[in-house]
Amino acid sequence: MILAAGLGSRLKPWTDTHPKALAMVNGKSLLQRNIEYLQKFQIKEVVVNVHHFADQIIDAIKKTNGWGSKILISDETHEVLETGGGFLKAASFLQETNPIVLMNVDILTDLNLEAMICYHQEKKPLVTLATSDRKTSRYFLFDEANKLCGWRNVQTGEERIAAPLSGSETQKAFSGIHVVESKIFSLIRQKGKFSMVDVYLDLMSQHSINSFDHTGNLFVDVGKPESLATAEAMFSV
Repeated sequence: MILAAGLGSRLKPWTDTHPKALAMVNGKSLLQRNIEYLQKFQIKEVVVNVHHFADQIIDAIKKTNGWGSKILISDETHEVLETGGGFLKAASFLQETNPIVLMNVDILTDLNLEAMICYHQEKKPLVTLATSDRKTSRYFLFDEANKLCGWRNVQTGEERIAAPLSGSETQKAFSGIHVVESKIFSLIRQKGKFSMVDVYLDLMSQHSINSFDHTGNLFVDVGKPESLATAEAMFSV
């Protein structure tokens, strides 16, 4: 599933008249690039959720025949539900699949998704999160067993933790790619509009949520106009 319903407020003025999913990087939209990224790993059935300028995304998918993939639309036209609410709304499309790859439309990377899925299948956590050692304002915290144990905002000092910290935790920046067991749908307690981060922080004390560190891979969060230039320098093809 590709999360493409966001308002893209950081990407103004583009998103005043377009969805962020159709922002262009060297002649290809973010959505096309991520559909083609998934195809490299033989993932050719994709759910895309839509809200902001939904008709433009649907038109682009129809005109290109999904860039060669089978694309199902999860329609959030009436209310944007954030990452968690959007994922839960799409459960009817996804719950027969296991595991599920979930990713944000506005990230570009050359992360080896096959290796991440293999790690997930070997370790058998509820969720595996792609992370790296880059600088950000908000971090996931992982214990010595590589399991999620908290979240920290280094700008505000806010922390959410599963148990008292030992001091040996490592903080990792989340890269917007998740590999998720479908049984998570029966464990999500939140309703309506909510973030997947809140789901993970709610579940981390009872379920294994692991980190897959891909430090060293190309990665860009295409959330701001200046990051489009960075993306064009990194992803020329």
